[in-house]
Amino acid sequence: MTQIVDRRLNGKNKSAVNRQKFIRRFRSQIKKAVTDAVNERSVKDLDKGEKVSIPAKDISEPFFHHSNDGYREAIHPGNKEFRQGDKIKRPESGGGGRGKQASDSGEGMDEFVFELTREEFLHFFFEDLELPNLVKTRLATLEETQKVRAGHTSDGIPTNINVIRSLRGAMGRRIALRAPYRDRIAEAEAQLEDLLKRHSETDPVVIELREEIKRLKEKIERIPFIDTFDLRYDNRIDKPKPTTQAVMFCIMDVSGSMGPEEKDMAKRFFMLLYLFLTRTYEKTQVVFISHHTEASEVDEETFFYSRETGGTVVSSALNLMKKIIEDRFPISEWNIYAAQASDGDNWDNDSIDCKKILSEQIMPYMQYYAYIEITEDRHQNLWYEYSTLKDTWSNFAMQRIATVADIYPVFRKLFEKSNA
Repeated sequence: MTQIVDRRLNGKNKSAVNRQKFIRRFRSQIKKAVTDAVNERSVKDLDKGEKVSIPAKDISEPFFHHSNDGYREAIHPGNKEFRQGDKIKRPESGGGGRGKQASDSGEGMDEFVFELTREEFLHFFFEDLELPNLVKTRLATLEETQKVRAGHTSDGIPTNINVIRSLRGAMGRRIALRAPYRDRIAEAEAQLEDLLKRHSETDPVVIELREEIKRLKEKIERIPFIDTFDLRYDNRIDKPKPTTQAVMFCIMDVSGSMGPEEKDMAKRFFMLLYLFLTRTYEKTQVVFISHHTEASEVDEETFFYSRETGGTVVSSALNLMKKIIEDRFPISEWNIYAAQASDGDNWDNDSIDCKKILSEQIMPYMQYYAYIEITEDRHQNLWYEYSTLKDTWSNFAMQRIATVADIYPVFRKLFEKSNA
């Protein structure tokens, strides 16, 4: 068999280009492998790469070789096991293990294992998703502005005077204004030198010419060193200030009705959302708010592992969230997201208050608000009150999670790309 090997040196970054070509070529196999990996691994392991096995038959490349047709004789030295006329046992199919491919020579062929990096894995996972309303709130269209330099202007305040630019303008003005007088002085001095050859100093013509030269020099001296016309000020204009930071509020019921399994499902959903936001914003902060009859801002350990007894008052968490936004996260500087997890149990009268607080005091400032109800039973009163908000606010969504297997489909449904 003859093989042609390209031994030319790789150009700069050629390996990276070849990697992208490989990914594009086997996109369908890699996409399927990523989907299978997502179904098998937990959310806590989502932020990692993945090894993808591609069947050897899919990566075979064409090559030049001699045909196997015709009669050939070959000698294989070093044989101590077989003699002429012996029958060779057929090799087991599959090469004796998973991922093997049998060959007529009795040797197995492994599948090609390709390792995706963390970024490549997440790219395939988030390929079909996008942050809701992200187009509506593009960074360049935010109302927050910042002062930026924009050349020079002839009007301004003394603190913005550009000294170098002003002196340069003054020098140019003086050169331009002096030029006609200097030319006339040079001409008059030449005439004076010629007259002195024929006339004396007391001659009226000589005296008049000297007076003219004196007047011209005085005019040059009267040209000011700097004039208000020469002053130039640094010009600053308002430019939209890009907001590249987001805050995610995690709100969860920690009353007795929320057990460890419900909290674990909520944790997975929150982690998935946080990972999603970190791919869009340079800086992402997380605020944990737990509540039963009262709400409090807690750390992550307390948020997921503490358990309280008693009833549930959801409005306390919404009021606390509103206060935190007003105190620490101005809407002109932060993109605000929130995810609320609950089993839906709440005092009947309080559910009405929750709807009112959300509609009037929170939703106008949110990029997105997602409510997930973690229960296998029928919907609770909070669900029915929240369901009336979907028609009013396009940035509000709600879904139900019954098992761990529902987390990914629900997440995709909440954040699926809009057809528009």
